[in-house]
Amino acid sequence: MEHKRSTKKKSSLMKKLGYSIGIIFLVLLVAGGLFAWKVYSDVTSATDEIYQDVEKNETRQKPVEVGNKEPFSVLLLGVDTGDLGRTEKGRSDTMMVVTVNPTTDQTSILSIPRDTYTEIMGRGTMDKINHAYAFGGVSMSINTVQNLLSIPIDYYVEVNMQGVKDIVDTLGGVQVTPPLSFDYEGYTFTEGQTVSLDGDTALAYSRMRYEDPNGDYGRQARQRQIIMAAMSKVASLSTITNYQGILGTLENNMQTNLTFDNMVSIFNDYRGAASNVEQIQLEGAGTKIDGIYYAIIDDNDLSETSNLLKEQLEIE
Repeated sequence: MEHKRSTKKKSSLMKKLGYSIGIIFLVLLVAGGLFAWKVYSDVTSATDEIYQDVEKNETRQKPVEVGNKEPFSVLLLGVDTGDLGRTEKGRSDTMMVVTVNPTTDQTSILSIPRDTYTEIMGRGTMDKINHAYAFGGVSMSINTVQNLLSIPIDYYVEVNMQGVKDIVDTLGGVQVTPPLSFDYEGYTFTEGQTVSLDGDTALAYSRMRYEDPNGDYGRQARQRQIIMAAMSKVASLSTITNYQGILGTLENNMQTNLTFDNMVSIFNDYRGAASNVEQIQLEGAGTKIDGIYYAIIDDNDLSETSNLLKEQLEIE
């Protein structure tokens, strides 16, 4: 009898233990689901805040689908607002075209001189390319770049000065190796000495141009360093939910026509291209027209650059 009671007690104890483990597992499962939902909700909310569609001249027969792992292009616009107390619309201080090909795992970053003399689409006038943003915002900038390079611009990302600082800080800083020594805004940079930059330092590093023997071209090269360092850090993130902090800091400093689903597809399917980056610098001959300085791009150089980007985008 005692043996039977002991067996029953053990059986009852095991059942209670099993129920307890089951309840604990269920609680953890529900808590995990709520946490995942909260993160997903926060990330999608952030992307909803920064999403802004834009009208542009369509140069493709059908829109690109990053979900189908197609090559795509992005126009990066760094605008001179959000820093030093600026609130006006301003101009696109930085213009870069990024092309990404998931088949070859290749990314190209093209810097366009802000003084490039070209037709401003929608105005029918010749002017500096960075004036397109002042005249007609992102839409006019995209159309003008498409016309200059004869390629489609699929997406855009517009970030103001404050956004540059915020994203670098959110990533925990970035590392670069200065190609020259200089002092700027209280910061010192030494040629060949790798340095970790926080947001303020990265902004100073990417803005200096008058002390650079290569002028604005030198500044653009340093801007590409910052972008590449940031891309490398983002590509190392383990899951899309890691974007939560990054996107949260940019809600008031960034606009893009990339949707949340676009970002997920790019994160999952295009990350390999972030480690294989080709830098391209569009250069022009400096000249003055009616007393105003412009950069005149050689037609042959422009054609060669256009063909290279078309090859990257797999278009004729």
